[in-house]
Order: sequence, then C-alpha cells, then structure tokens
Amino acid sequence: MIDTAHWPAPADPDSAALGWSHWEERAAAQPDAELAAFARAIATPGEPGHAMLSAVFGGSPHLTRLALDHPDVVRGFAAAGPDAVFRAEIDATVAALSGPADREAVMRGLRRMKQRTALVTALADIGGVWTLSACCRALTEIAETALRLACRHLLRVAAGRGWLTLDNPEEPEHGSGLIVLAMGKLGAGELNYSSDIDIVVLFDKARVAAADCDQIPRTFLRLTRDLVTIMEERTAFGYVFRTDLRLRPDPAATPLAVSVAAAETYYGSMAQTWERAAMIKARPVAGDPEAGAAFAAFLRRFVWRRDLDFAALDDIHAIKRQIQRHRGHRVVAVDGHDIKVGRGGIREIEFFAQTQQLIFGGRLPHLRTPRTVDALEAMSDAGKLPPDVCRRLVAAYWELRRIEHRIQMVDDHQVTALPASAEEIGRLARFLGFAEADDFRRHVRGVLGTVEEIYSGLFEERLGAGEPDALGGLLGPPDAGDDAATAGTLADLGFQDPEGAMGLARIWLSGRYRATRSPRARSLLHDLLPTLATAFGRTASPDMAWRRMDEFLSRLPAGIQLFSMFAANPRLLDLVATILGTSERLANHLALSPAQLDAVLDPDFFEPLPDLALLAEDLAQRLDPNADYEDMLDGLRRWSNDQRFRAGIQMLLGLSDPADDGARFLSDVAEAALDALADRVQAAFEERHGGFGGRRLAIVAMGKLGSREMSVRSDLDLIMIYDPPAEPLAESDGAKPLAAPLYYQRLIQRLISAITAQTSHGTLYEVDMRLRPSGKAGPLATSLPAFAKYQAEDAWTWEHQALTRARVIHGPEDLAGRIGEVISSAIAKPRDPERLRADVADMRGRIDRAQGSDDLWNVKYIRGGMVEIEFIAQYLQLRSAGTERPVRVGNTAAALEALAEAGHLEPRVAEDLRQCLTIWQRVQAFIRLTHDGAFDAAAATKPMLDGLSRCAFPDIDPPLDRAALEERLSAMAARAHRHFRQIVGLPSPETG
Repeated sequence: MIDTAHWPAPADPDSAALGWSHWEERAAAQPDAELAAFARAIATPGEPGHAMLSAVFGGSPHLTRLALDHPDVVRGFAAAGPDAVFRAEIDATVAALSGPADREAVMRGLRRMKQRTALVTALADIGGVWTLSACCRALTEIAETALRLACRHLLRVAAGRGWLTLDNPEEPEHGSGLIVLAMGKLGAGELNYSSDIDIVVLFDKARVAAADCDQIPRTFLRLTRDLVTIMEERTAFGYVFRTDLRLRPDPAATPLAVSVAAAETYYGSMAQTWERAAMIKARPVAGDPEAGAAFAAFLRRFVWRRDLDFAALDDIHAIKRQIQRHRGHRVVAVDGHDIKVGRGGIREIEFFAQTQQLIFGGRLPHLRTPRTVDALEAMSDAGKLPPDVCRRLVAAYWELRRIEHRIQMVDDHQVTALPASAEEIGRLARFLGFAEADDFRRHVRGVLGTVEEIYSGLFEERLGAGEPDALGGLLGPPDAGDDAATAGTLADLGFQDPEGAMGLARIWLSGRYRATRSPRARSLLHDLLPTLATAFGRTASPDMAWRRMDEFLSRLPAGIQLFSMFAANPRLLDLVATILGTSERLANHLALSPAQLDAVLDPDFFEPLPDLALLAEDLAQRLDPNADYEDMLDGLRRWSNDQRFRAGIQMLLGLSDPADDGARFLSDVAEAALDALADRVQAAFEERHGGFGGRRLAIVAMGKLGSREMSVRSDLDLIMIYDPPAEPLAESDGAKPLAAPLYYQRLIQRLISAITAQTSHGTLYEVDMRLRPSGKAGPLATSLPAFAKYQAEDAWTWEHQALTRARVIHGPEDLAGRIGEVISSAIAKPRDPERLRADVADMRGRIDRAQGSDDLWNVKYIRGGMVEIEFIAQYLQLRSAGTERPVRVGNTAAALEALAEAGHLEPRVAEDLRQCLTIWQRVQAFIRLTHDGAFDAAAATKPMLDGLSRCAFPDIDPPLDRAALEERLSAMAARAHRHFRQIVGLPSPETG
C-alpha cells in the first residue's frame, strides 16, 4: 500500500487534470483487463495511489510521459513496492541482453530498462519510500547495468568481426582487457536523476587476444565510440545516459580509449592534483574484472601518498582561488541560483571532502571512500571535522541533492540551477512539498548559507588566504607594454608587424574572448606564446597566420582543452601554424570547426587516404538513421567538410599528391556523399509521393567528378536520368501521386537543393547541370529514351567530348548498365576525322575567347593549360572509336597512357603531356588550398612561393624562386600548347 501522507499536492493543478485525462484515455484503450481495472481504480480520488499520480502529473511532464507509457510499473509500485519492481526490471534486462543480441535490440532494451527503473526510482524518491541515498544507489545501478550489457555486446561484435579473440564467449568481458572506470557521481554511487555519466575507457594490451596486435588501439577506439552511441544516442525509445569521456588521461592529446600502459605513465609523471582528487571516486564497473582490479590497485598508489601531502597544497590553493572567483558574491537571491556550483552549493561540500582526503588519506586509510557523506563522517571520526559541523554538512548535502533531483525530474534535463521566474519557483516549491514559494526560498537560503559559512571557515583555517597567480613567458605579462626586446625577437622570427602581434596577444590574455576568460586558459595560453610565436615564424606569412589565429580564438567556445592539446602536442601546434599561415581555405574551416583538431590526433588521420568503400562505410556509421531531414543535411556536410579538410592537410604537407591519390579521394568523398544523400532524399520524397515500383533514378557524374580529378573547390557536373514506367501516363503510387516527368523533375529539384542548400555547416557542393541534353534549355529530369535519342541524333561534338569522362555513380545496376551502353554508343559513333578535329579546335577557340588569359597562374584556361591537355585526350578518344583499338578512359592522365599504348599518340608526347597535366593539377590544388580568390605571385611571400614550388616540383630542392618557377611553368605551357596545335590544330578564324 502507498502512504498518501508523503505525496506533495499537485504543483500545477491544470497539468494534473490533463494528466488524468490522458491516463483515463489510455485506460479505456488498455487491452490488459487487469491493468485497465487498476488504471480506472487509481483514477478515483481518495484511492491509494491517486495522490501519487496527481503529484507526478502536476509536477513533472517527463514522469507523466513515463507513467502513461508504463502503467504496469505504476501498478507494480503500488502493489509490491519499489524494491521488487526495480529488481525485476534489472534482472529481466540482464537475462534478455546477456547473450548474443543485435545492436537495435540492445539499444531498445537498455532504453526500456532506463525508463522503467527511472520511473520506479522517481516515485520512491518523491514519496519518501526510499532514502535519497538509496535512490542514488539505484540510479547508479541502472548505469552500471547498462554499461556492462553494452560492453558485453560490443566485445561479441568485435570478436565476430575478427578484431578480438574471446577467452569465454559466454562471459566475453573476462580476459578481454577492457576496463570501464566509473568516475564522479557514478564512481561514488551517488548518481543524480538526470546526470550524465563520467567514464574512462582503458585497455590492457597484454591481456587482449587479437590476430593483429597493431590494430588493438583502433579496435578499442571503435568499441568506445560505439559504447557512447549505445548509451547516449537519442532514438524513438529515448536514451540511456549522456556519456562524458573527458576525465581520461590528458583528454586533449589522447584517443577516447587509452592503453593501461599509457595511463600508468601519465598518472605516474604528468597528472595534476585535480586528477588525483577525481580518481578518489574511480572504480571499475564494466569490462574485464581482473584487469579492472589490477588498475584499481595502481590507482590507489597514485592517489594516496603515505606522507602528509603538502605538495598538493599549492594546487589546492590555486583551485580554491579559482572557485572563489567563480563563486562571486554571497547568496542573496534564491531564484536562478545554481545549487551545484554556486556559493553554498553541492560542489563546495564535495570539494572540501576531496581535498581533505588528498591531504590526510595517505596516512588514514579509512578516509579513502568515494562517497562524499562517508568521507565527511570518516573525517569526523578521525577528529579532522567537528561532529556538529559534520552533521550540518551531511544534512545540507542530502537536502541539496533532494532539490537537485526534483529540478531534474521535471523535464529530464541536466539542470542544477533553480528556476529564475517566480512562477516556476512556485511550481518547484509545491513539487517539493512546500505550501508557499517564500517558505521554500527561506529554506534554501538557510541551507546554502550553512554550507557557505562552514566551507569558508574550514578553508581559511586550513589553507589561508593564498597568494595571487603568477605568469611567465617570452612575451611577458599582458600589461607589460610594447617591450622593445620582445618586438625585436618577433621581428627576428619573421613578423613584419611585431607591435601588432603583441597587441593581439594582449587581447587574448585580457580574457576578452570566451576561450580565454578562465584564468587557467589564460595561464596555459600565456605559457604557449613563445612556442606559438616561434611556430608561426616558420610559416609562409607569420603576420597573416597570427591574425587568423586571432579570428580562430574569437570563435572558439572554450580554450583550456585546446591549449592543453597544444602544450602536449607541439607538432599539432606546428600544423595549426602551417594551416593558418598558408591555407586561407583550411584556416576558415578550422575557425568554423575547431573540434576538427580532435581528428588530427587520430593515428588514422595521416594514414593513406581510404578508398570509396571505406568512405561509404564510415559515412553510414556517422549518419544517424533516426535523424530528421535537416540534421541529416548537417551531418552529411560535417562529414564531407571533415574529409576534405583531411585531404587538404595531407596535400599541404605533401603526404598526398593532388594529381593522384588526393584527387581520387576528393572524388570518392563526393561520390559517397551523393550516393548516401540521394538515397535519403528519395526515401523522404517517396513518403509523400510514392514511386513506380522501385528506384528508377541514376546520377551520371561528368567533368572532374566523372574523371576522378576533383580538387578542394571543384563543383559537381551532373546529369540525372530516369527510367520511365512502361505506361507513359502512369502516376506514382503515393498519397500525392505525380506523373513520371513531373515526379522526377521535382525529385531532382529536391536533390539539387539538398546538395546546394546553405546550412549552418555550409553547402555540400555547387552543382552544374549544363551538360544535360539541351543544356540550360533542357529539363532537369531526362528520361533514358530521351537521353539516348539526344546523344544519337542531336548532341554536339563537345557534348560527346564530355561523355568520355561520364560514369554512373548512383542508381539501380540495370539502369546504370543501360546508360553506360548509351554513352559507349555515342562515343563510338562514326565521325569524319577532319570534322571532328575542326569541332574540337573551334570549341577550344570559343573557350579561349570567353575565358582565355595570359595570366600564367590561370592554369586551367591558359594556352597550354589543363583544358588543352584534356581536349587532346578527349579528341583522340573520339577519333579512336572507328579504329581497331578504341580507347575510352575517363581520367585524363590514364587516357593519355592508354592512347599511347594503343598507338594513337606518340609515347614521348603522351608522357610529356601527362607530366604537364600533373604539374598543372598540383599548382591549381595548392592555389585553391591557400587562396579563396585569384593568386597574385607578385604579392606572394617567399615561404608561400617555396610551398608552391615544392608542391609542383617535389623533386627540386632547394625550391625555385619566383622567376625560375614562372620560367619553368611558361616553358611547360608553351610545350603543351605546341602539342595541342600539332594534334588538334588551330580554331577557324571565326571562332579563334
């Protein structure tokens, strides 16, 4: 039976009435007769349980949803009490998910367990059936169970893919080497209602059985990413727990899963005092129990020092000063006050307990407990805390935790601040059982005041007032002024405007930007400035790089993690300096997406670029299948931008060739993105308009995408072709049927919009559809018969030139095959050789009139540039169609080689043209990476020209100066143009 005396009155009577209305509707539709009878009975005022649900309906929209979705849990709670229901739910989930199960079943089962057990815990909390300590233990057990079951599933998956060998498939965690450490409130067994969970994932390589030991780190990185997905991804069934991995060793510099050896090295030599304090609450909760126990033993040696730990006092002084600055003034207003991190809040109690444990726990083992209340009581027993002070702190702690729970129960948000509005404060007060809001305010102010008073007194007594922070570094403190020596040092490093550079540095250190507002961030940055200045001095343009760094910092939401990352990874700092000083495009991307630097720390980032199959697999994993349409567009853009950023970095550093693997990779990125996007756009379109008995749309890649020669700024030349239904007047089978021509016209418009739409992450690509039949005058949607007819009867020679690079990148296999046959037939069409030559030459003449330039750096259209070399390859392929050895190869360099092998081009000429094309492609890639506009060689710095020379001519060292570079490129252009005149000829006077 339920004791109605403990339930608060409805905080909002209107919400309570609405909740009962929904309850009665669900009861009427309930197929379970016994459950329906219970639902009707509890809806009667005065019946046991009525006050319970009235409190829930009137106080918490979140709990209302859970109660309506799980009425059997409410019935179980009312009949048997929370202990039995909670245990039954945990046991049932463990039984269902301990064995092999697919990902969807695991995610669904864990989310169901979380909802049902969280409802039980909340009811037991609100009704005072459980103590708050019991509620925290229950919430902790939910998280631990979810982590253990998720790890079991992921270890089986890893074994199934051949990544690991399991000692015991029935209990895969044993002998796996996986360690999941619970931290924070999870580690202490004090989890709150809507808390995230802090975990550290480790792996003991010596205990892991794997065919390829070098792949072990990557395996556990994948496993950790999947673990986070299982725990926190929001699906139709909700989420389990938000998961935070930032308490791992040196999070700015390490992957998500850290080896035990690396962790032990870090904690043994580099860890800070706050990390020792954090590890007081650490304990293994999932994974290999033997490995977890061994690492826990190591942690005990790391955390607890035998001698009185005065070495930690300076750090505690600094932490205390930082907290004092954050705390601000004494508690005056309750409305809006943060009861966790504000003055007099939970954090002050926890911080006091942890610091005293650090100082005295090495010699007093009974102080080594992860639970805050247990630590306070142990200190009291040891004479380190007066008993009456201990009692007051413990009472305040549990009362603040009770209020925190009730705040979070309202909407399941991770909120620790009291409401700021009087109306919301009133509702919260009533939800907590207070008749009047003012009574609640007085109560809270008293609790916060007690903590504030005790905390301040205890810390002043133990630590004293402390001394101000001190900073040091080459550029001096922020108020040092324009120091002549520092200016001279910057000038020696290559800065043209050292005073301006120092002025920006003072802005950074003043805390004007969000990233540098915290003293810790400013201290880190201050110490980095000498290294930063030296690294930037090595770039193509130190002053420009410094200004871009200013823009980068101004957009950065927080700085501590990034600055710590730089301090731990000097090579990363050099890379950022190179990007900011060399590549305007990559610098802009970095400013918009600073989190991209996390990817640079991944060992795979600088590995050879993956192929199309791996890209498609990665994209499929990155795109949330349950995301809405707009989120999908954003996710696709993020992925594409990240891949292009990776390619840009590799090309900038000379790890990838823009004329070879770099171009192929960029083309594969576009192909993977378009393939995934087209599937999702068509699926969304079919929801409204249906289809014609299967997918009938194909995307034909033309231009640089077709030939797999894309650069970082290439747009997409596309043709969209559909297979019309047999019945010309047939309509699609959806709720809004459309005839085929209109159907595909609108579908293609939707697809182009999805590609080109500007979202918060930019556009995906620009699209050019002018190569479709009839160009701008033709419809966007071209039927296969119309395409075939046009290519056979109406297409111009230049359109068949373009077809030499065409390939189908999306669509049904049979349709792709038929389109390929049409293209092959068009290219193989018999032609008059002289007419063909004249057509190609005249088209080159028209392009020269429209786009031609004497600017050597306009590498595409200059005489002897990329267009002329491409035209040679296209012309010879069309001419070869009527010979015994026809050639059709989309990639220009490969086509030149094939033409020489087939006897259509002298091998020495083919090799010369191929080398010219390679150099032009490298030059174009470097210019597009480093400049968003036109390239002005006269204004380029020497480091910029050196970079261009190394990219174009990697075998020439030292790099060519500007004059030698231009001389070599001019001679190359003249040579390529001479080949064009000899092979294709000159345009007629009318076009040339």
